[in-house]
Amino acid sequence: MTLIKYNPSSYRPATFSSVLDKFFNDAFQGERSLASFSPQVDIAETGKNFEIQFHLPGVKKEEINISVHDDRLTVSGERKMENEKKEKNFHTVESYYGTFNRSFYMPDNVNLEKIDASYKDGILTILIPKDEKKELKRTISIR
Repeated sequence: MTLIKYNPSSYRPATFSSVLDKFFNDAFQGERSLASFSPQVDIAETGKNFEIQFHLPGVKKEEINISVHDDRLTVSGERKMENEKKEKNFHTVESYYGTFNRSFYMPDNVNLEKIDASYKDGILTILIPKDEKKELKRTISIR
């Protein structure tokens, strides 16, 4: 598992100029910006396993695919925008819709055969147990 370094310069308070930039960029991108999104992910580690939580509100369990290939865990699926027959004038849409695909390389000390997944209240939880036989840490004696 890799850690992502926090970059404090990526946070900028909203200014009038940034609001206008976002408005015009979103307006010109149109449907392309809705074609895909990247769900938020929380990763934790305990002594016995790794836990990955995907935040997927509005996605049905049947629309999520989980696969492992060459020590890489991939979660993919689609969040569809519901088209209602009623006429609505949206003033803003901040939800993301479309396909998603997130992949993670697994460390050597996990048991890929015993991965477990559950889905409740829009949160997909994947438990990846550590394999005690494949200990990454070893002690080197001094001569």
